Amino acid sequence: MNKTELVAAIADKAGLSKKDSEKAVKAFEEIVTSELVAGGEVRLVGFGTFSVKERAAHEGRNPQTKEPMQIPASKSPRFAVGKALKDAVNGR
Repeated sequence: MNKTELVAAIADKAGLSKKDSEKAVKAFEEIVTSELVAGGEVRLVGFGTFSVKERAAHEGRNPQTKEPMQIPASKSPRFAVGKALKDAVNGR
């Protein structure tokens, strides 16, 4: 399912117009993004948690030349699945 299909499904399920559904999806994306940039997390009980994980700088190897190279520290967004969603996917 892509974003357009998601917007259409939300509009159908919630009885909203596609335009309003698209605004809601866009607002959700913006809020989650801004919260993660600020260092916070977004918890949706039963569904999952959006958070940021920090990776330390470390040494790696260039796969073509086998030369060692320094990989800088970075932050990576994470999504941890909630129990209700995991159970639903597993048919429990």
